[in-house]
Amino acid sequence: MTHNLVAAYGMLDKMHVLRPRRAEPLQMAAFHTDEYIDFLGKVTPETAEELTGGGQRCMSGLDLLGELDNPAFEGLFEFCSIYAGGSLDAAQRITSGAADIAINWSGGLHHAKKREASGFCYVNDIVLCILDLLR
Repeated sequence: MTHNLVAAYGMLDKMHVLRPRRAEPLQMAAFHTDEYIDFLGKVTPETAEELTGGGQRCMSGLDLLGELDNPAFEGLFEFCSIYAGGSLDAAQRITSGAADIAINWSGGLHHAKKREASGFCYVNDIVLCILDLLR
């Protein structure tokens, strides 16, 4: 939606638009636990109940699959790897000098915790970028 709005205002010709690469599980594990990233790769609406022990086990986080704001959905891991990859690509372009400004329209999902989804956020791409920029 943001991309369409930017296009409607004629701003795309002033930008270099890139398709993000997907973040690898190892990259996402720079902040998140391996167990949590593995869980995100396995969970679907059909497996959610089983993987969380009926919602009793919180390996994935308190509200990832609860009645709150982080439901399981088809393509969840793909979604997370794309938006995290976009943010990591943006950080790389800045540190390499390829760009002075880099924006990931779908990034900024900073509520996710080390082993828990929160606030509509599953992977904390902001922390991943900060860790990458600090290197």
